[in-house]
Amino acid sequence: MSISVVGAGAFGTALAISLARSGTPVTLWARDAGAAHRMQGSRQNAARLPGIAFPDSLTVTADLGAALADNILLSVPMQMLRDLLVDHPELDGHCLIACCKGVELTTLLGPVEVIREVAPTATPAILTGPSFAADIARGLPTALTLATPLDEDGRRIQTDLQAPNLRIYRTTDTIGAELGGALKNVMAIACGAAIGAGLGESARAALMTRGYAEMQRMARRLGAREDTLAGLSGFGDLALTCTSELSRNYRFGQSLGRGDSFDPAVTVEGAATARAVHDRARNMNIDMPITAAVVALLSQKVTVKDVMEMLLSRPQKEE
Repeated sequence: MSISVVGAGAFGTALAISLARSGTPVTLWARDAGAAHRMQGSRQNAARLPGIAFPDSLTVTADLGAALADNILLSVPMQMLRDLLVDHPELDGHCLIACCKGVELTTLLGPVEVIREVAPTATPAILTGPSFAADIARGLPTALTLATPLDEDGRRIQTDLQAPNLRIYRTTDTIGAELGGALKNVMAIACGAAIGAGLGESARAALMTRGYAEMQRMARRLGAREDTLAGLSGFGDLALTCTSELSRNYRFGQSLGRGDSFDPAVTVEGAATARAVHDRARNMNIDMPITAAVVALLSQKVTVKDVMEMLLSRPQKEE
């Protein structure tokens, strides 16, 4: 059994560190050869996770051929997943486990469906749930959801990815796992905007709750199971991402609420996801007012105050 992680950002590096701590050989692939050389020499990712030492069984490389393994975790931004698979057809035929959260802007597909389309002979899966890179890298306890179309594949991967600080639950509901991880980022932007604008904790609680209702609404229409959305990949991830400044989407929302600029080098998956989900919801006639509000904020057509007035003035209804 061999494991590799493709993508040496904070989350990919954290997963590689955690999986290698038990002595399992793990290969971490970095696109930048210079960065790979520095990490291999210094035994840390000083740019993303400074001060956290690499286990002896972790090897860093810029040669993707050396990173082919029984289980390949794809830790790249959602909007880059397709290009990675197209540029590296040698990944096809392997077990490919997406570790990104979102919806592809051009096709409205989730990670598992993108893998199926571009790498048809691969075994597709997604690893998602409430998790921050810093916690995983430090060895703090984290629970995740592994979703695969076939339970026999899920059982094998679940065993292969055992680590002292990771508890992995499995499901065959890939749609629910994909949607939970994607939609919670949209709600995190909304919650961050509310706090950034000084609207208070009660407003955030309301947005989280009604945002969860939106997540369930879309998930049901697309064939997901409600218990998946109530689990780690849905409610669990929503709770974490909407309440912590370690969340990039939440911090981005705060900057929108305050009217501040945000570092363009930081990946904010929820921004692209909001636009994609909004289009899909309109096409399917699904009522998703908070998602629509986030899209309006992103277009800078309205203020947070305008959005809250719009949401509060909606017709009264039964919960």
